[in-house]
Amino acid sequence: MAYYYRKRSDVHPALRLRELTKGPGITVVPGVFDPASALLAESVGFKAIYLSGAALTGSLAMPDLSIITFSEVLDATRRIMEVVDLPVIVDTDTGFGEAINVYRTVKELEEAGAAAVQIEDQVLPKKCGHLAGKHVVPPDEMIKKIIMATEARRHDIVIVARTDAREVEGLDAAVERAQMYVEAGADVIFPEALHDLDEFKEFARKVKAPLLANMTEFGKTPYITAKEFEEAGYRFVIFPVTTFRAAMKAMKDVLLELREKGTQKYVLDRLMSRQEFYDLIGYYEYEKRDSEVAEKAEALVSRLKEKSKSG
Repeated sequence: MAYYYRKRSDVHPALRLRELTKGPGITVVPGVFDPASALLAESVGFKAIYLSGAALTGSLAMPDLSIITFSEVLDATRRIMEVVDLPVIVDTDTGFGEAINVYRTVKELEEAGAAAVQIEDQVLPKKCGHLAGKHVVPPDEMIKKIIMATEARRHDIVIVARTDAREVEGLDAAVERAQMYVEAGADVIFPEALHDLDEFKEFARKVKAPLLANMTEFGKTPYITAKEFEEAGYRFVIFPVTTFRAAMKAMKDVLLELREKGTQKYVLDRLMSRQEFYDLIGYYEYEKRDSEVAEKAEALVSRLKEKSKSG
């Protein structure tokens, strides 16, 4: 499929994501970190993708500690939206500042084509939600950001409010915050780092809003399937860093093979072929368009030459 040249949907991605919040069923949302990983996710049939702050930061060889800048996230969003036509949920950490900064964050990401922005209630510098030592801001600070986010949007971009309060203040406090965030205008609630499926079920019983679950690896949450999340009342489940971790492990294994054996011929079955990659990026459509333009240019030059001679 040719991604640059295909017809795109006339419906803004935010509106398509809103339809997914209504169901039926749950939407599995893989994390991506660049245009190629986004294309892969789209090519195998996912309905939405998640631009993970942790994965994007990791791809820049930096820790997930709010070191990444808004301009880097905006640029990544634009590059991804150039090649996919999927709703993209963009992780903006704490919104890149105070409430006034959130206004710009939401406005520019929506203009770049993002379907949703995710904002969390951690204190800067924020941490991975599954690590110890994180802190949360007072509820009113997060509420101000949510209100500002709703006022910034123009095309109904979805506001995802994440609360990290479970690990800091307990599950009841996380529920109470989530209820306030819904009242402030959040469209989707993301409870981070719940400890088991029973906690997810209890949260869903008490918070009346579309819910998003995080099924990251090596964290506080045990491995729960998408079906189990769906039965617990969740509309989305993200796998934020899975593709990045898989890519890093695969690259490390191949590099070790090259170092030790001096050839790649024993790992060819682990490589995407040239043809597979060309099909993914629409290589032949580029060639076709280039040839068509060259033919048009040649025909135009010929006509102009003939016109000049006859004139």
